[in-house]
Amino acid sequence: MRPVKSEDRRIVNIHEGDYKPFVYPDDEALGDSVLQLDDSQPLGVGFHVYRMPPGMTTRPHRHNGHEQFLILEGELIENDGTVFRKGDLVWLRDGTEHCSYTPGGCLLAVHIAGPEFPAE
Repeated sequence: MRPVKSEDRRIVNIHEGDYKPFVYPDDEALGDSVLQLDDSQPLGVGFHVYRMPPGMTTRPHRHNGHEQFLILEGELIENDGTVFRKGDLVWLRDGTEHCSYTPGGCLLAVHIAGPEFPAE
């Protein structure tokens, strides 16, 4: 087996990485940000780390494909009142519509198969 070439591997510490602002298709930014190593995907698609500032609510949306996330830090409250805390691993079926609020900010490891769309 050959050693992995430096151009074939990316390593970033999630506490030191360069997070990019998440900008919605209508150019609105709410303060959330994304750390994503795979630049072949649009920002926020595929595997990434997602950071929400205290008091933020995501816009109501649905995903094109299943969404999975792990709460690394903080707390996230879904529109139906479900509370996710550090260590919770969550799976949402393709097409599920939701929005989320974080009172104190949160950090999530996320995998999203495709881009999100506004909820209908």
